[in-house]
Amino acid sequence: MSQTRFYVPEPTLRRLPWYLAYAQLVQHSGETFLSSTQIAKNIAVDASKVAKDLSYVQISGRTRVGYDVNELVEVLEKFLGFTKSHKAFLFGVGSLGGALMHDNGLNHFGLEIVTGFDVKYELAGTSINRIPIHHVDRFKELQKQTGINIGVLTVPVERAQETADMMIEGGIQAIWNFTPFRIRVPDNIIVQNTSIYAHLAVMFNRLKELSENERNRK
Repeated sequence: MSQTRFYVPEPTLRRLPWYLAYAQLVQHSGETFLSSTQIAKNIAVDASKVAKDLSYVQISGRTRVGYDVNELVEVLEKFLGFTKSHKAFLFGVGSLGGALMHDNGLNHFGLEIVTGFDVKYELAGTSINRIPIHHVDRFKELQKQTGINIGVLTVPVERAQETADMMIEGGIQAIWNFTPFRIRVPDNIIVQNTSIYAHLAVMFNRLKELSENERNRK
């Protein structure tokens, strides 16, 4: 199977929410126009890169004035999918999975976790934040009923690959992977890895280097 090609580069998609967040701050302050130079200065991104990124969302700015703030917020929210509700299943109702089910803020960005699945039979029939929890054996049945194709993966690392395989076999096409394991998937499956532990490792390592550099300068 040939690898799927996407129109918008992933680095651009990762930066666009930064622009949206800053545009919303400007909007709340009452300003009506915002230039790419202003955006670049306030979030530490090159201005030419901001302009290039925004060219993908098909919004035009005015010369020497910039972008209409209200239009920029509206276009970015729609382009990023934040205005449409995307329903998802969550797999692994442990401490992290439970925390995500408690997070009502995800709804503001277009993601609604509608069901949690777990291998523990004692969790079946319970709920978190009014979201029902079922045994994982019911996943394929409920997927066929709902057509939901997004899965949030929060299982223990040793179960990550087998759970991902089961999710894909059952109709999941996009996986938000919170485990530190790099799951292997077919080319037509979308995976976004968000490993808290990997980010911690980078932060701890950089902090250690900073401390060592400061000691060496003394």
